[in-house]
This record gives sequence, C-alpha cells and structure tokens, in this order.
Amino acid sequence: GPDALTKVLQALPADLPVPIVVTQHMPPVFTRMFAERLDRSTSLRVVEAGDGMELAPGTVYIAPGDKHLVLQRRSTATLTQLSGAPPENSCRPAVDVMFRSVAALFGASAFATVLTGMGYDGRGGAKVLREAGAEVLAQDEASSVVWGMPGAVVGAGLADEILPLDRIAAALIQRVQTGRVARPTAVTR
Repeated sequence: GPDALTKVLQALPADLPVPIVVTQHMPPVFTRMFAERLDRSTSLRVVEAGDGMELAPGTVYIAPGDKHLVLQRRSTATLTQLSGAPPENSCRPAVDVMFRSVAALFGASAFATVLTGMGYDGRGGAKVLREAGAEVLAQDEASSVVWGMPGAVVGAGLADEILPLDRIAAALIQRVQTGRVARPTAVTR
C-alpha cells in the first residue's frame, strides 16, 4: 500500500546505487501525484515512469495508472516501457507483468519485495523471479494492513524472507551493499 511503500522508501539512502521499479495499484493521475509526493518526502528521486526512461541509480520509477510497466534493454541501457496490454489479476498496472520483465532482464541479480495489498497480484511474477534465481521478500502479516498479496506469495512458498515493514528497508540495503544473501533452508519470520 502507499503508506507501506512510503515508509520503506523514506528509510533508503539518497545514494542507493540501484534503481527501483514499483507497481502500485492506483488509477491514472493518482500515480503521478503519488510519485510527486514521494519525491518531496524521500531522499530518493521518485518519478512516474514514462516510455523510454533510462533506469538510473537512486531513482524510483512508479508505474502510471492504467499502464503496465515493463523493462527493456537497449544496448547497455535499461529503459522503461509502458504497455496498454489487458489487465492481469484484474489490475493494470499489474505487479506480475513488471516482475516477469525484471526476471527476464536481471535474473538472479534482481531482488523483489511484495508489500501489503489486496488480491494475489505478484504471486505469479514472484514464481518467475524465483525460477530465474532472484530473491523475493514479503511483508509479514502482523505489519500488513491487508495480507492478500504478500500472503499469496508466502502461501505459495515463494518468499525467501518474511519481515515486518520496519525491517524491509534494512534488508534491501543489506542486499545492495553485500550482494545476495544465502537462501535460507527455512523461511524466516
């Protein structure tokens, strides 16, 4: 949800050496206003994604309402691409669409987080990410307003780690600074 995402982004440093792509279930116009609000309230640069934007470290790209956000490679650059393809999981933008795109380009070097939200969007994409060797983190039930999306990922056995909201930013920073962490043999709660 927007509040959970805000808390995570506010805890990340401005010099984060990787880009972040976000799919938030919001209608058009609201995503632009949300990106502008996040840009003012976090140390990261936050923008609503547009077609052909090159991903840059320390920048957060929010999928615009009613458009799927996918990534494409052009030479050595990774660019955003917006798609009006049909909704998935009754959503456009859909997390599954973005996750599949990230898995195809980044494979095991990707790291995904599923935060509080209704439905099961993200479960299918988390499966594709895991099959590509990427790590998937899920917000725990106790700190989630609605445990639908992270609960679907956890229920399918796709979460490498389940953490409360206040520990997610630190987990992201750790992975960026040290690279992959060893995949646990049992899920951590």
